Amino acid sequence: MKKHILILTIFLANFAMGQSYWQQKVSYTMDIDFDDTKHQFKGTQTLVYTNNSPDELDKVFYHLYFNAFQPESMMDVRSRTIKDPDSRVGDRISKLKPEEMGYQKINSLKMNGRKVNYTIVGTILEVELKKTIKPGESVTFDMNFEAQVPIQIRRSGRNSKEGVDYSMTQWYPKMSEYDREGWHANPYVGREFHGVWGDFDMTIHMNEKYTIGGTGVLQNPLDIGKGYSNVEAEPKVDKSGKLSWHFVAKNVHDFAWAADPDYKHDIKTLNNGTKMHFFYQTDTLVENWEKCQDYAVETFEYVNKNYGEYPYSDYSIIQGGDGGMEYPMATLITAHGSFGGLVSVIVHESLHSWYQGMMATDESKYPWMDEGFTSYVQHEAMDFIYGNEKVNSHLGSHRNYQYLVKKDLQEPLTTHADHYKLNMTYGISVYSKGEVFLDQLSYIIGREDFMVGMKEYYNQWRFKHPTPSDFKKVMEQASGIELDWYLEQFIGTTNFIDYGIDSISECDKKTTRIHLQKIGDMPMPLDLVVTLKNGKTRAYNIPLTIMRGAKTKSFSNKNYTVTSEDWPWTNPSFTLCIDEKMENIEKIEIDPSLRLSDMNRSNNIFPRKVETEEAK
Repeated sequence: MKKHILILTIFLANFAMGQSYWQQKVSYTMDIDFDDTKHQFKGTQTLVYTNNSPDELDKVFYHLYFNAFQPESMMDVRSRTIKDPDSRVGDRISKLKPEEMGYQKINSLKMNGRKVNYTIVGTILEVELKKTIKPGESVTFDMNFEAQVPIQIRRSGRNSKEGVDYSMTQWYPKMSEYDREGWHANPYVGREFHGVWGDFDMTIHMNEKYTIGGTGVLQNPLDIGKGYSNVEAEPKVDKSGKLSWHFVAKNVHDFAWAADPDYKHDIKTLNNGTKMHFFYQTDTLVENWEKCQDYAVETFEYVNKNYGEYPYSDYSIIQGGDGGMEYPMATLITAHGSFGGLVSVIVHESLHSWYQGMMATDESKYPWMDEGFTSYVQHEAMDFIYGNEKVNSHLGSHRNYQYLVKKDLQEPLTTHADHYKLNMTYGISVYSKGEVFLDQLSYIIGREDFMVGMKEYYNQWRFKHPTPSDFKKVMEQASGIELDWYLEQFIGTTNFIDYGIDSISECDKKTTRIHLQKIGDMPMPLDLVVTLKNGKTRAYNIPLTIMRGAKTKSFSNKNYTVTSEDWPWTNPSFTLCIDEKMENIEKIEIDPSLRLSDMNRSNNIFPRKVETEEAK
């Protein structure tokens, strides 16, 4: 009997281990000696890597992103062969001279003091281990490396169009992520990233003329002196004329920074004590930068309240890069545009702190969970800070998505970020369709439960790597509605939505029959609002059978009725009888909230508008 109990205990323990969540951990300590005359630097890196997986690892992989900026790299070839190349890249990499290229060279690498064999394959460092890393074991990798900063082409680089000297993103040998699906050593072709959660202790020795801003918290402001935050102290410059900047960042999955001799540095403080840093050049755009700071603060306060509180002590908004790109505790953005454009990009990139910085999904596999979610909250936040009252803040994304559908250019959102056939398809899919995904979800489960779910998703999954299934489960728990079908259809296929009101007829003298049609392949529940000639409205919700429930409140009308029958998705039509005389009805409309991305809204309203020849 005891033997059977022991076997059962072991089985349950193994089953629990197989089902439980785990993630790897890293701890970087780096010392960087930067030569701004050659645009090169030498570095030492000590990396403590903890294998929290149930697997023994006989190899590891590092990303060497700067190697992408060399002629004939995968990024170069992809940019020159895709039908609609990114204009920032085009054929520029193919024309780089040796002194303009980027590279990362590994001079030595040891694990626990013993040399290991490694091979560089483009932007990936493949490392064969002489001894496996066992489950639960921590090992130490010691590396000596050197690098050259490429001219600014994409995200990283030097001497940007706006005159920023250094945008140091994706700049160091970075351990690849290993998770429940295995290694994710994706080459750098141009898209998104994935990183291991951990701690960074970074020391950067750089010419005293530079001001640096980036990820983490500066540990030695008194050593930097008046070049940082106007601290009243003399900077500690070494014999070579360099300052040593010491940053620490805890529980992040990347480290980025930028440097320029002309940076002005401002600080704003949030209600919770978080310091927001602004680094920008002292040129003609100073007024824009000063004005935008209050908008940035208001955005953080709004999102803290509605979607979950930003947990770090600092956040930096830095002029640099080639557009806008998010990193933990920091973003780099370009600024030579309109004030409204500056505010928009600051709001978008800073909100990545939630859906990339803290909800670190695998961006290569699920970029829509980063860009789409960020875009959704961006438009909600911008309506708040500008005081807008719109029927739907997300209609622009609906239009973009519908354009893809009508042009037959859709690809499933399950497509890997690097493998979309067109850059346009990637952009609209990931940003706009990802945003529509959330807007429609609020329609399906109701705005109140949606907002509860969004905050709960943040609370459950921040500092982790959530997947679409993890998000779905949280939203099912918040709403009591089954959502498998929604992700399967909207994420996994290119099916689209099209419903229509076919006709209405009299059931008897006191009731009206409404005939509805499902024209598109994708099923959706329907909100139906009936406006009477006396101005009153009646709202109905028709759930799908596969939802196993219905939302508790309607966005369109708080006093609404859930139909006694659900609509099976296999049925091309549905009939609804309402207790109202046909002669009293002024209008019937499917989804007045406009959150349902119906491909043909002309048949969503009854009676239909009759176009005259003159109107045509």
